[in-house]
Amino acid sequence: MKSSKLSVFLFAAALLGSAAAFAGETNKTTLQLYEKLTVEGKTLDPGKYTVAWQGSGPTVQVTVSQGKQTVATFPAHLTEQAVRNNGDAYGSSTAPDGSHALTAIYVGGKRTALEVGGHQEAGQTSNTSAAK
Repeated sequence: MKSSKLSVFLFAAALLGSAAAFAGETNKTTLQLYEKLTVEGKTLDPGKYTVAWQGSGPTVQVTVSQGKQTVATFPAHLTEQAVRNNGDAYGSSTAPDGSHALTAIYVGGKRTALEVGGHQEAGQTSNTSAAK
């Protein structure tokens, strides 16, 4: 009898441990920017970036890195799109001064979007980048 109780306890502990690990999972994607963008006051020059986010939503913490250097960290709203994104992509909006702001990151092969600051503007443009 003690053996079966111990087995049930160990199984439950393992299940809870794996659920906790999943909740803290960091998701990543690669994103190629083709234009200079700003996000939360930081400038992102054209180039290849790693985008990582932690959390399961609706609000997640996003970290943008180039190589081993973190270039921006900001909160975003994790949303589910109606259809899968064909490739990694981003959305941007143009300010009256002509500058471009990052408004969303679309994760290739998934129905996931990371919306920056809740932007869904009429003037928004979308740019795709090759997934690698």
